[in-house]
This record gives sequence, C-alpha cells and structure tokens, in this order.
Amino acid sequence: MSTQRYFIQLAYNGAPFNGWQIQPEAPSVQQELEEALSKILRHPINVVGCGRTDSGVHASKFFAHFETHKKIDAKSLLFKVNCIISFEIALYKIYKVDSEMHARFSANSRTYHYFINPIKDPFYFKTSWFMHQDLDLVKMNQACAHLLGSHDFTSFSKLHTQTRTNDCTISEAKWEKIDNQLRFTITADRFLHNMVRAIVGTCVNVGKGKITPLDFKEIIELKSRQKAGASVPAHGLFLVDVTYP
Repeated sequence: MSTQRYFIQLAYNGAPFNGWQIQPEAPSVQQELEEALSKILRHPINVVGCGRTDSGVHASKFFAHFETHKKIDAKSLLFKVNCIISFEIALYKIYKVDSEMHARFSANSRTYHYFINPIKDPFYFKTSWFMHQDLDLVKMNQACAHLLGSHDFTSFSKLHTQTRTNDCTISEAKWEKIDNQLRFTITADRFLHNMVRAIVGTCVNVGKGKITPLDFKEIIELKSRQKAGASVPAHGLFLVDVTYP
C-alpha cells in the first residue's frame, strides 16, 4: 500500500514538555502530536522532527513529517489536530512533500534566538532569562565573530554524546538590544546538544568582563567543555527558523 509524506509546520511552548523527543514517563511534543494524529487518522502515526529541542526550550517555527496511506484533506486535518492537542502546541500548515524530503536530514540551516531580560517583567519571565546586570554587547559581538565558519565546537557540547562529529558551520552569530531585551541570534547547519546555551553562557562571561573576546577564541580552540561558561536556563531559548532546499 503506497503512502504519502506530509510536512507539518508548528510551534510550541516548551515549558510543560521534556523536550521534543518522546521520553519514558515524561511529556513530550512528539508524543502529543503522534497521539493526536493517530487518533484522527485511526492508525499509528510516527512523526519525525527537524531537531531535538531540550526540556523547556521553545520553538516558534518547527517542522516535522509523517506518512499515511489514507487520503486526507490537509486543511481539515490541521483544524482537527489543533482542536484536540494542548494549547502549548499550535499547527500552522500541513502539506504534501516528495518521499525523499526529510524534516531533519533535508534541512540546510537552523536559527535560534536566546533572550535575556535585564528588567523584571511579569510578561516575559517564562520566555527569557532575567539577569539584572549590565553586559558589554560590543565585546560580546567581538567574541561572536570567532564563532563564524566551520569549527569543532566540542567546548560547547554536552559531554559523552553519540554524535559522529562536533564540527558545525555557523553563518550568523550576533547580539542586539531590542526594546528592553537582549537577543542572541545564531544560525548554523547543525547544532550540538546544549550548544547554544553553552555559547550564550560563555558570551555572558565576556559581557561581564570575566573573559576577553580573545579568551573566547581560545576556548573554542581548546575543545574542552570545562573551559567554557555554564549553560544558561532553557526557557530563554527559541528555535525560530529552519530552511530547506
């Protein structure tokens, strides 16, 4: 029986979930989505995501794919899934793709934002890291210049992961002030486990004057997680874009 592959564009608030990927005895976005689709389509659905966001991390633009042998009305399915899935997850599009299109392996790049809020704000405390301290954005951006290009980013990776290589190519990395918040933007072909949060933590050390931009460059070259800064809280991190051919 032939099947058709579909892509889903969705967003989610990661606060109540133990990340994207299904975990034993812990809520995940993948599990909720698979259960909703399986219930409506009346056969088991396996959903493949474009990445594996950590526990508490958000996504304003996330892609996943699934296959079904049933003929479906994409708009009707979109409406039905949104009706039964939790309010922390929203589906925006469901559309047909070729069988070789893969949500994870076909992606060209991914972009993350990390938000720091230096002012106490009751509307952003769950989606940004509240840190009441002045940071030197000029020096932080000088440090970010050393991230650009292809490097071994072992210094910013969680230890003992099963990745084949820690090499990534970063095409954008910058800090900017937007209204009262500080926003870090980073785009790469791939990311290591915990990589963005470790980079942000090390950038903050530059901004506080604990290390210099040249120290930051040396940390990359040392390929040692112990030399980099601490990982910052997950709730300030958003996956905001994924590009495909």
